[in-house]
Amino acid sequence: MKGRVLPVALLTADLLVGVGGAYGSAASAETFPVPGTPATTAPATPTTPAPAADHNDQDVMFAQMMIPHHRQALEMSKLAESRASDPRVLRLARRIAAAQAPEIQTMSGWLTAWGKPVPGGSSAPAGHHDMPGMMSPEEMNRLEGLSGRAFDRAFLSMMIRHHEGAVTMARDELRGGVYEPARRLAASIVSSQSAEIAEMKRLLE
Repeated sequence: MKGRVLPVALLTADLLVGVGGAYGSAASAETFPVPGTPATTAPATPTTPAPAADHNDQDVMFAQMMIPHHRQALEMSKLAESRASDPRVLRLARRIAAAQAPEIQTMSGWLTAWGKPVPGGSSAPAGHHDMPGMMSPEEMNRLEGLSGRAFDRAFLSMMIRHHEGAVTMARDELRGGVYEPARRLAASIVSSQSAEIAEMKRLLE
């Protein structure tokens, strides 16, 4: 019996060696990373492209122009408190102020975060004196000198033009801006101020 077992044992050993050699060849053809062993660390994944800038020059210009534009709307709305005779005009002026004051704060925050200057006062920043819809100092002085029905009509006419300018600037932002919060604000301005333009035109009829 021993004489027969020995060849079988040897044959089994040979088979195991052969199988082990086969697995060894397969293993050598693949890379299995071993933590902490530089030679067997898996290849690094390709570097992903850097994300696009979160804002561009159009976003900056939108905020820097819209801030003084909104501030002038607040000045015009403030005049309505003591000069408007039509309660509908007064309610509209208050609604405009309530919407645009927080937007000024929001846009000022963007500019500060971007390291860009926040426009001061109510005048347009340098280089943007042709900002659409802005009233001239002479027009603002004339509005300030009016009251009653004359004020109501002048306010509505001027604010329609002012809103149309804001809508133009907002559409420019939608065409060229990349900062999503600015684009959302621009879309809101187009929607809300277009509706107010229609409302003011009805009040003038």
